Amino acid sequence: MSKKTNTLLFILGATIFNILVTIISFFVLFLLYTRFLSSLLPEEAFTWGFFFVFIGAIALSFVIYRALLKQLLKKIPVEKYFDPIFGRRNPPGKRGG
Repeated sequence: MSKKTNTLLFILGATIFNILVTIISFFVLFLLYTRFLSSLLPEEAFTWGFFFVFIGAIALSFVIYRALLKQLLKKIPVEKYFDPIFGRRNPPGKRGG
């Protein structure tokens, strides 16, 4: 496989993984909210709780994604398998001025 194909497949896989982590985080946080906090708060606060669970799931998935990506990039030589998404600023042989 070429570097461009590897890059596209990695981006696709990472996106799907991030979406799955967000969904799982949402369900876990929502379960924790309904199990422990909903009985302590008034019914009118459910909308705000749902909002904070949603934002918390996005934040948690971002933290998990970044940590796993950092670990993966330590083990994989990026230059060997992946092409840069955006072109180089100064291609070899040309001098910026």
